[in-house]
Amino acid sequence: MSKQILHIGIDDTDSPKGMCTTFLAYKIIKRLKKENVDFLDFPNLVRFNPNIPWKTRGNGAVGFKISTSNPKKIKNLVKKFVEQYSDVKNGANPGLVFCQDENIPDEFLKLSSDAMWKLIHRNEAKKILSKYNLDFFYLGNGQGLVGATSVIGYNFEDETYELLSYRKSSQFGKKRFLDKSKVKEMQEKTYPNTFNSFDSKKNKVLLMPHGPDPVFYGVRGEDSKTLISASKMLQPKEKLDGYMIFKSNQGTGDHLKNEIDVNDFLPYTSGKLEGIVNSKPTVTKGGHVFFSIIVKNIKIHCAVYKPTQITEIAKELIIGDILKVGGGIRKATKTYPRTLNLEFIEILKLEKKSKLVNPFCQKCKKHMKSKGKNQGFQCVRCKNTSTHKNCQFITRSVKEQIYIPDVSAHRHLTKPIQRMNHKLKREKFNPNSSWIANF
Repeated sequence: MSKQILHIGIDDTDSPKGMCTTFLAYKIIKRLKKENVDFLDFPNLVRFNPNIPWKTRGNGAVGFKISTSNPKKIKNLVKKFVEQYSDVKNGANPGLVFCQDENIPDEFLKLSSDAMWKLIHRNEAKKILSKYNLDFFYLGNGQGLVGATSVIGYNFEDETYELLSYRKSSQFGKKRFLDKSKVKEMQEKTYPNTFNSFDSKKNKVLLMPHGPDPVFYGVRGEDSKTLISASKMLQPKEKLDGYMIFKSNQGTGDHLKNEIDVNDFLPYTSGKLEGIVNSKPTVTKGGHVFFSIIVKNIKIHCAVYKPTQITEIAKELIIGDILKVGGGIRKATKTYPRTLNLEFIEILKLEKKSKLVNPFCQKCKKHMKSKGKNQGFQCVRCKNTSTHKNCQFITRSVKEQIYIPDVSAHRHLTKPIQRMNHKLKREKFNPNSSWIANF
């Protein structure tokens, strides 16, 4: 039989108490390698809107593209894995989608684009799947169908890679250990081709999760070759099960490309806005900063939280500054209206800052003293007088540039500074390379 293209999308198999959709993909792919299957690309790990309230961890879906002469057998095999390993009892709502066609329907691309920045109901995914009479499967409420459909339709305008290493099942839930100095050294040697592995400012390891999931560590970077060599530098003492490299949209700022509609300022929406600061920033007891901007004559409330450390920038803003900001919309509370929680601040134009000072005596080169309320000013040396204070411009401590959170506060999709002017180099997939390994 001739081989047929099969796209497979999986989402929401994990819960806060365990499992991991990437680990399930790793197990499935290990099994598929025993079948007469050709892998046509790296497995994809796509992070969607990080402001979804019911997400677990990074809101990521996985997808892979294969060719097979027995698609029915492969579908049944994958379905059994999803049924067996999804953590449904702890709240997972897995979705599994198959698209048996080289050409992916345009509706998949539209759903994927929308899922990057807003809430999508599972019924929207079901409508598309039913329209094209595609095979799909779900458990629980089926919310995972949104990610499973979207990951198949995702279009990589930018791409990064992540090598995820997995623990043996006997180690699940146990504390992870890595030599901090090795992680730091690895980042220094591989920069700028890896990112967000270590926070030098806080002397903190960033590539290890802390939950009970099967991932031991994940190295993120620009190409698979770098990730493999970087991983070898870490030398963990724990015996691992293996690793797999994913093509991803992590570190691309994907969720903030959309322009937020200020007339339809919906909670949990992600995106960006351009506006003018119209209130003096206020600082709360916890160090969080709040201010507002005017966008198309509409007042938008903005919040910058202390862990991001861009609070130091927000505090220095003044009325009239022109900004581009991006983040996610938080729903209104009794205390606050709907608010844009900022993930970056880009200062486009600084307003001039000034203060009134006592007039300067040009003869004596000293500031005059006040003679009393409404009585003007006089030089104490030469007795020259003046009636008004002078306007003095103050040098601003912030610049016209982009400010992003400290690396420890980055989300999966946050674009690191080193990638801001990154030129995309697409990596050609080699099915015979070391993109997956078992130890």
